[in-house]
Amino acid sequence: MKVAILVRQDLKMPKGKLAVQVAHACVEAVLTSKKEKVESWRKSGAKKIVLKVKGVNDLRYYMKKAKIKGINFALIKDAAKTFFKRPTITCLAIGPDEDEKIDKITGKLKIL
Repeated sequence: MKVAILVRQDLKMPKGKLAVQVAHACVEAVLTSKKEKVESWRKSGAKKIVLKVKGVNDLRYYMKKAKIKGINFALIKDAAKTFFKRPTITCLAIGPDEDEKIDKITGKLKIL
């Protein structure tokens, strides 16, 4: 069981901003998941992986793949109160779910 968080590389977010967006994505994905998935994920170590994508179109592509497979996801849009000048989609969390299911969607992406 794991959660994969995909982060846009074109935004060039500072490390702190990136960390907050990744945390927001993971929390949102867990809060919107089925209780039994969350329990299994926690019992198996609450694994998370952060992966990189080029831009917003990639996030939408992987979101559609997750939706087709019936895997929970959370697309994150920053509210533009600090770093960004306007609301901006920053990252996508997929899961928690079985590693194999998530790997079928994100397996070719590189670790951030």
